[in-house]
Amino acid sequence: MTTISFALNHMTAPALPLDDFFALAKSLGISAVEIRNDLAGNAIIDGTPAAAVKALAEKHGLTIISINALQRFNEWNDDRAREAHELITYARDCGAKALVLVPVNDGSGQKDGERQANLRSALTALKPMLETAGIIGLVEPLGFEICSLRSKTEAADGIRAVDGEGTFKLVHDTFHHHLAGEEKFHPKLTGLVHISGVADPDVTVSDMRDPHRVLVDATDRLDNAGQAKSLLASGYAGPFSFEPFSPAVHRLSDIGTAVRESMEFLAAKA
Repeated sequence: MTTISFALNHMTAPALPLDDFFALAKSLGISAVEIRNDLAGNAIIDGTPAAAVKALAEKHGLTIISINALQRFNEWNDDRAREAHELITYARDCGAKALVLVPVNDGSGQKDGERQANLRSALTALKPMLETAGIIGLVEPLGFEICSLRSKTEAADGIRAVDGEGTFKLVHDTFHHHLAGEEKFHPKLTGLVHISGVADPDVTVSDMRDPHRVLVDATDRLDNAGQAKSLLASGYAGPFSFEPFSPAVHRLSDIGTAVRESMEFLAAKA
């Protein structure tokens, strides 16, 4: 059995204030966390200073592995450049190691040739910004049919095209990997794995959406256990970060026990 290194994304318990979320991770024996910039009324969108976030992480003995996320990163323009600068600066100042980069997901920018050019353009612009700050860019293809970057192989090709292997890594999201119908793994270029399952027996793959994403157990339809086993067997040694979006998970009265059970299930399968 190979040991899985778990991490916790704030989406697991989005209503918890950052201090309580960090305490939850610590109580589970997890030392790596992801913070977000899309949780209304919570850090970091509520204006919490980077120095305060850094101090909280240090208090709990945690490493902030990423800020999630710069949205529409592959639609590069002046607004995106400003957003990127702000988030990269915040990541540097709060001690985060990486910034997640999420592609356009509204049906635009999908044409062959156009989407690859847009990806290279954005990576080229982001590369010096990230390198100056000492931050890794984590490119996260989304499996949705309307997404402008579904393929991790295409993302990997773009990273190599800009000589960005030292600056960019891939996010292997088990949900999006399944939705995209991808078979190829890129363990050497993978910097983070997001884990969530789908248990609903009736929803079709093409209709799966974020609210279907629950904690992984024996009812999982996405083969999280198999994906994790393949990644570990091929040399991936980074974190596996829980990222359930389901309101049913967010409503749990004892999220700690639920996450622990999922950790035990996945660890036993690895």
